[in-house]
Amino acid sequence: MECHANMDGTLKAPVTDYANDIHARHGFSCADCHGGDRNADDPEAAMNPAKGFKGHVARTAVPALCARCHSDAALMHRFKPQQRVDQLALYLTSVHGKRLATGDTAVANCVDCHSVHNIREVKDPLSPVYPLKLPETCARCHADAAHMKPYKIATNQFAEYRTSVHWEALSKRGDLSAPNCASCHGNHGAAPPQVASVAEVCGTCHVLFEEMYNKSPHKPVFAAMGGGGCTICHSNHGIRHPDIGMLAGSGAVCAQCHEATSAGGAAAAQMAGLLTKLDTALTQSDAVLNRAHDSGMEVSEPILRQMDGRQAQVKALVAMHEFQVAAVAKPVNEGLAVAAETRRAGEKALQDRDSRRVGLALSLLTIVITMLGLWMAIRSLESKASAVPKPAGR
Repeated sequence: MECHANMDGTLKAPVTDYANDIHARHGFSCADCHGGDRNADDPEAAMNPAKGFKGHVARTAVPALCARCHSDAALMHRFKPQQRVDQLALYLTSVHGKRLATGDTAVANCVDCHSVHNIREVKDPLSPVYPLKLPETCARCHADAAHMKPYKIATNQFAEYRTSVHWEALSKRGDLSAPNCASCHGNHGAAPPQVASVAEVCGTCHVLFEEMYNKSPHKPVFAAMGGGGCTICHSNHGIRHPDIGMLAGSGAVCAQCHEATSAGGAAAAQMAGLLTKLDTALTQSDAVLNRAHDSGMEVSEPILRQMDGRQAQVKALVAMHEFQVAAVAKPVNEGLAVAAETRRAGEKALQDRDSRRVGLALSLLTIVITMLGLWMAIRSLESKASAVPKPAGR
């Protein structure tokens, strides 16, 4: 550390970086990775290859080097009892690990994702594997056309992911539990999900959707096609906001497989009609309630009740995954009943408002007429008083 701190460029960088490294915080030194004699004062003796010193660690040797500690359960338990110790075993099953074993040094290993001398905890926002930064870290290779050309792998995944609902939840809403690359592909055992298992992968988060999909007529059809599951309708990296337009219209996803006149096309149109009807009813009810509220009327209970209608709408949208019109119709009808109830409450509140305004106007008119009558009476009395002759001598 003392020697390299006085050097320049890449020879000084490790010292600067290591100040923020989690290993430095726990008392590990250069010799724990690079070997050599940590007790020798003479640099040549300290960096003696006979003592195991390695100034440069070959890329193919990096995973095994990291695993000397990270696969040692007793050692890791001292510092982080819940830390997994199977990272190397998982890495060897990954696409990266398998290619590295063949001598392909262009694939990612531990230091490509975690860095080298400034390794930080995953929960550190500056870590390259922090949930918000992980997609960009993966993209350093996977969005590089020149790097990926030998593997004949597309490089548009990161760009598509940044248009998705998952990226929106992660980056805009700050939901660190939102899916990133590792959520679907794994981290140390990174591999693309098999086509036939996509629904199960999505189902790790979207449990209810998976259950409904498994009961739908799509499940056996997609299975016969070789799988694909959720991605056939929702895509994979560029998952957009689901909406009614996916069922019917010019951009309908259903139209990719179903003719408009087919049973499937008719079912999609029916479901779209039901969902549109519910959304329109709830929106109209919202408008009435908002007018009543802005007018100062007490409509807190129907506004709260309106939440039940919105929940029914969510249930109806979820029920689409069964692809059964009856399954969608049930929550839609529940929502329509709520919307009708809350709209009536809002309209009644507006009628009460109008009645109060008429009553207030009549009251004000009565007051004005009364005041005018009093004024005229006073004027009359004053006129009579001025017409009476005053007594003489007074």
